Amino acid sequence: MITALDHVQLAAPPGSEDRLRAFYTGALGLAETPKPPVLAGRGGCWFEAGSVRLHLGIEADFRPARKAHPGLRVTGIDALAARIAAAGAPVGWDEDLPGHRRFFSEDPVGNRLEFLEPLPPPD
Repeated sequence: MITALDHVQLAAPPGSEDRLRAFYTGALGLAETPKPPVLAGRGGCWFEAGSVRLHLGIEADFRPARKAHPGLRVTGIDALAARIAAAGAPVGWDEDLPGHRRFFSEDPVGNRLEFLEPLPPPD
């Protein structure tokens, strides 16, 4: 029986860890989590905020997915969009999901990311 989603893993090219750290800790405000020593030698980095865990694993022939992405629920979506844009990442707003404000962006290696904030219920 599945009880929870433990983490989402995205891929990244070799040598991209410093750029990923700057984006995920700086623009997104996630904390970097140390990888277990047995896995640290593989490269990559892990991040978390509360129960949200994102793992970035190194892939030699990396190509970012065009459609696949994590959907990250947020609060303060306008401030987050401004931080992401200030970090040089694209911010593309999308109004197609009823009951939410959302935008799409990319991390420094081209991984697609969705950020969404539920709208308050109508009166």
